[in-house]
Amino acid sequence: MKTVHVPFLFIVALVFAINVKAQKPEEEKKFGISFSGFVKTDAFYDMRQTVSIREGHFLLYPANVDNDSLGNDINAHPSFNILSIQSRLTGKITGPDAFGAKTSGMIEGAFFGHTESDINGFRLRHAFVKLNWEKSELLAGQYWHPLIIVQAFPEVISFNTGVPFQPFSRNPQLRYTYKIKNLSLIATAFTQRDFTSNGPKGASSIYMRNAIIPNLNFTTTYAFKDNKNIVGAGVDYKTLVPEIETDLGYSTNTSLSSISATVFSKMVFNKITWKVQGLYAQNAHDITGIGGYAVMFDSYDTIVGKREYTNYNTGSVWTELMYTTEKITIGLFGGFTKNLGTSDQMEPGATNVFARGTNIAYVYRISPRIAFKQGKTTIAFEVEHTTAAYAKATDIDNMGKFLNSTEVLNVRGMLSFIYSF
Repeated sequence: MKTVHVPFLFIVALVFAINVKAQKPEEEKKFGISFSGFVKTDAFYDMRQTVSIREGHFLLYPANVDNDSLGNDINAHPSFNILSIQSRLTGKITGPDAFGAKTSGMIEGAFFGHTESDINGFRLRHAFVKLNWEKSELLAGQYWHPLIIVQAFPEVISFNTGVPFQPFSRNPQLRYTYKIKNLSLIATAFTQRDFTSNGPKGASSIYMRNAIIPNLNFTTTYAFKDNKNIVGAGVDYKTLVPEIETDLGYSTNTSLSSISATVFSKMVFNKITWKVQGLYAQNAHDITGIGGYAVMFDSYDTIVGKREYTNYNTGSVWTELMYTTEKITIGLFGGFTKNLGTSDQMEPGATNVFARGTNIAYVYRISPRIAFKQGKTTIAFEVEHTTAAYAKATDIDNMGKFLNSTEVLNVRGMLSFIYSF
């Protein structure tokens, strides 16, 4: 039997697709997909080891001091890397009207991978369809978490986009926007996929799936001055069911509810842009913040093994000031996040905590940058001064609050080359 090689099949399929497209009616030829994106290479140096993702590329904060028997800090060792995994491809799709609305879509991917072992792997970022009516819009698909305000987003060079001060997550969702002149009312129901809550089985979407209640968010924004300036606020409600079977083999459906709220603003003054966002978050693990939840003190049912849970609470604020011309951008980012402890007393023991950074009292960052642009090419340099205040277990009370902590500093220098298309 004769073998048909894959490249040959690909060429046949491509020719067939071109012929089909050539036969489309004239009125349909204006619809289709257009591609854009960028190639980005980052070279970065850290003065010490860090808590990060993808071989150090996605920086959260410096690693804690880890002294050996001679008193030398093992994590004081510096690190250097060069990566291009942030390179991105975006396909914007247009098509004929449907249901009385203008239709569009987008599919976007990057080479960040799904896990550390999958680095360089192509993964889905965004994939959605939009229906736009005169005063409203429906988005269905994977897009930014609604606590991420796209119109007022940190424009840092680092791939961390201001984490852990700025929420960071992409979620499958249904988002409905209704506009009343300059006022936008946005309601979103969404689930978890790549960015998930922590729990007894590790980080997973299973806890929200078993809750059978999607994450719910309501946000309102007011735009003025030709839509360049905005102010707004939002509230977020999330429910998890961490276990459906106890450690004693009994059925359980104990749930945990969490509420988060945000306020934000973006102001443009000629060549100067100022952005700010404040956030109060419960159980912020899924938005890449410090926090999560823990087993509540004295809640364990010794007969069937049921447990109750309590939220870690986090407060964050970030701000950014930018000066932009046609060929140069100068920016300064600053952020602060604080661990506010738990809502109720915690059960002691590390196995009863499902959270990130529970030994961190606060984190802050100051990050200046400069970018030079000519045509499609940008060369940028950024410095991130990130400090995390760590505490010993004996300096944390049974509500996750800190009696004492010690600051640990990391300085990252990053040189980036970006070619947009």
